[in-house]
Amino acid sequence: MGCAPSIHVSQSGVIYCRDSDESNSPRHTTSVSQGPAAPLPGLFVQTDAADAIPPSRASGPPGAARVRRARAELGSCSSTDSAAPAATTCRGRRRHCCSSAEAETQTNYSNVKVSSAEVRIGPMRLTQDPVQVLLIFAKEDSQSDGFWWACDRAGYRCSIARTPESALECFLDKHHEIIVIDHRQARNFDAEAVCRSIRATNLSEHTVILAVVSQASGDHEEASVLPLLHAGFNRRFMENSSIIACYNELIQIEHGEVRSQFKLRACNSVFTALDHCHEAIEITSDEHVIQYVNPAFERMMGYHKGELLGKELAELPKSDKNRADLLDTINTCIRKGKLHKIHRDSGDNSQTESHSFRYKNRRRESIDVKSISSRGSDAPSLQNRRYPSMARIHSMTIEAPITKVINIINAAQENSPVTVAEALDRVLEILRTTELYSPQLGTKDEDPHTSDLVGGLMTDGLRRLSGNEYVFTKNVHQSHSHLAMPITINDVPPCIAQLLDNEESWEFNIFELEAVTHKRPLVYLGLKVFSRFGVCEFLRCSETTLRAWLQVIEANYHSSNAYHNSTHAADVLHATAFFLGKERVKGSLDQLDEVAALIAATVHDVDHPGRTNSFLCNAGSELAVLYNDTAVLESHHTALAFQLTVKDSKCNIFKNIDRNHYRTLRQAIIDMVLATEMTKHFEHVNKFVNSINKPMASEIEGSEYECNPTGKNFPENQILIKRMMIKCADVANPCRPLDLCIEWAGRISEEYFAQTDEEKRQGLPVVMPVFDRNTCSIPKSQISFIDYFITDMFDAWDAFAHLPALMQHLANNYKHWKTLDDMKCKSLRLPSDS
Repeated sequence: MGCAPSIHVSQSGVIYCRDSDESNSPRHTTSVSQGPAAPLPGLFVQTDAADAIPPSRASGPPGAARVRRARAELGSCSSTDSAAPAATTCRGRRRHCCSSAEAETQTNYSNVKVSSAEVRIGPMRLTQDPVQVLLIFAKEDSQSDGFWWACDRAGYRCSIARTPESALECFLDKHHEIIVIDHRQARNFDAEAVCRSIRATNLSEHTVILAVVSQASGDHEEASVLPLLHAGFNRRFMENSSIIACYNELIQIEHGEVRSQFKLRACNSVFTALDHCHEAIEITSDEHVIQYVNPAFERMMGYHKGELLGKELAELPKSDKNRADLLDTINTCIRKGKLHKIHRDSGDNSQTESHSFRYKNRRRESIDVKSISSRGSDAPSLQNRRYPSMARIHSMTIEAPITKVINIINAAQENSPVTVAEALDRVLEILRTTELYSPQLGTKDEDPHTSDLVGGLMTDGLRRLSGNEYVFTKNVHQSHSHLAMPITINDVPPCIAQLLDNEESWEFNIFELEAVTHKRPLVYLGLKVFSRFGVCEFLRCSETTLRAWLQVIEANYHSSNAYHNSTHAADVLHATAFFLGKERVKGSLDQLDEVAALIAATVHDVDHPGRTNSFLCNAGSELAVLYNDTAVLESHHTALAFQLTVKDSKCNIFKNIDRNHYRTLRQAIIDMVLATEMTKHFEHVNKFVNSINKPMASEIEGSEYECNPTGKNFPENQILIKRMMIKCADVANPCRPLDLCIEWAGRISEEYFAQTDEEKRQGLPVVMPVFDRNTCSIPKSQISFIDYFITDMFDAWDAFAHLPALMQHLANNYKHWKTLDDMKCKSLRLPSDS
């Protein structure tokens, strides 16, 4: 009899029967009955079958009759509850019924253990476990018996399910390689529906599903197999209860589809390894059409899978992101790379090999690319090929991304021609500079306006101060004396309230608010915007405290500045609030981010002296010395804003929030204000494009382009979004309606004219010589500013936030400035318009 097997009854009534490890019986069978309280929706018995059965069983009827008699006995002893399914079955040569979950097991005649098979695929040696078969038959009959004994003879592990529910649970647990479904009668269950439910699971990808169909009668034409294929079946088996016929069918499936699917599963593991390989790998057809590339290949070539698969490298599309001049520059510096190319023959005996190949360069000319095999190659290992000077860097525990790039380039220099090695040396020199994101301009003679503008805004060289060294002492105590009594938002004069009714619109005219508030628009607009976003509720401060804070901040903006005054702060606050109302921005940030953004916009230029950072450094001002000539004004704006806030409890809007919230809020405000500093302009824009725009575009296009986890709600990406938002709000003037754009252009030009005048008076270096009030062309300066700073940044921001109205204003304003420039007009408008 052998040792008793282990039995597990699942919640759905599915019974698993497994042989004891010590048993010599190749198969045990189980008889189970249940009480009326827990009817079984289905039953399957799993066995470890033997390699062969006695010849006396091959014919089928004696053994099959015995099984049918045993089942009939089970059916007569089952519970009389009408809800209990009649599908409960067991197999064996002798049965008796039990009142509880007891089971008696019997062995079959075989005593041969099942062994695993060895399968080879290329150089891989795989071990295939015994095939598992699931029989789905609502009722027992000679056909189910035929498959059962065929599995026994073939040495397969066989399970039986009587209902669709138990069949699905059984498959999800055991992942059978072969499933046989009774498709002969629809009244028991819908065989095609059962097949589709199994195919809906990911696990069924490598499973072969066989449909057992009835024999066609002589006067009926044989039915098409297409409906079966559409339902998910792989094969059709014409009803035949002969054990030999069932055995032959299963054996063919094992040596055909099952063996092939097993190899495909092994290939998936190979592709997983290739995806994680640091070497660039490409697989092509015999026509050199790309069929697979790994992420390393994508990074090396600068394309993603969607652009590569199905094409030859020479056919890759040209676009703005791979402009010919850029590609030619790269091609000049790097003509040869190291990558693996796997050429796949189209014949039946396809094989994978690694060899040298030649293909047309997609950029300019042909290049030779030599594959380096990881095994059996005469080439030295990568570590041995590295320059000795890189050995210590390579062994560092913490390796920065730029170090990895330099290591790869150093390794690529080995075995390269002298010209290529020299070009790579030049690449390394560029990578070791600190201004990786700052474009290099042409000569000053080519575009003096752009050169001067960029030089003045983006360099941290020698700079100056405007006589405002007293900024730390002049303001706080005096600011309250000349301010009117605090007002509430409900007590705003009607003329101001009427203007503020339109503050949610992009067309809002900040200059009208400046006029009616006597150059104090920040307090009024701040009260309205902060109330709309629930800032007081978030900070748990009173409206009185908020009003006092807004008054103190506005008092520390210099109304004497033509541009950097509280009207500019109010304008940036308005733009920030407008951006925060956009659906995608709102969905990417939480309330703390919104509050931080509104506060940062309010204080981002507080106590601005009306001069650039370059001017302050050239003049050796106290602020430049204090902040080491680095982000001087932006550091001062944030430091002074927090000093003014916490110095007086009456205006301390942070006094009621806990320390953790305060530190998080403070860091967010500081980060956003520092982002308005122009020396890192291109770094911020490029990071936003690469981390936000490109992954978002790939999601929209359904591309398979792989990227880092770029969910917009990741903290790193939230930081990039907030930086981009305040940067765009800070320089949104060219995207305002034309009248507002012209007014802002006049104001910033006047401020730059004043700086140039002062530089000449004090004998300081003139940072922006083109901003001489006697010779400057304002249209040219605006065109340069839009071309160099605005267009790309707002294209990226529009792609994220969807701002069609702003982009239309930008196009209209650019056209206005181009028209003036074409007419050689240097002023804001044509003389006739003035």
